[in-house]
Amino acid sequence: MGRAFRCLKTVDLDIRPIRHWAAPRVRAHVFLCVLAYHVEWHLRQALAPLLFHDTDLQAARAERASPVVKTEPSQTAKRKKAAKRNHNGLPVMGFADLLRHLGTLAANTMVAPLQGEHAFTLYSRKTPLQEAAFELLGFDPLRVQ
Repeated sequence: MGRAFRCLKTVDLDIRPIRHWAAPRVRAHVFLCVLAYHVEWHLRQALAPLLFHDTDLQAARAERASPVVKTEPSQTAKRKKAAKRNHNGLPVMGFADLLRHLGTLAANTMVAPLQGEHAFTLYSRKTPLQEAAFELLGFDPLRVQ
């Protein structure tokens, strides 16, 4: 629960203090905070191969001598951190950096005035990292517009 609170109130979600006094508004605020954390948790799980997260945690836990001993990062995580690349050669980064990179995908509405004000949408090309991220999430952003 401590990690969830830290995630809610600091760098990840940066939820500000509430300024509501009515009980329904406080409940709504708490609900939205927990919902945002839930969505972020699922995103982190799905995008783990592109993040510095340890994707082989079960193997690392199996190697420790006692369940009380702190789990050391797996060899996979150590390699990923040292090379700053995953096993496919794609760069790995922090969650906020990956979201910033995904945010560079753009849909531009183009107008051709010589063609009778004909408008069309021109999408920027996805980088290999963006393609891998959307594949891990299981959707194509061009199809959900």
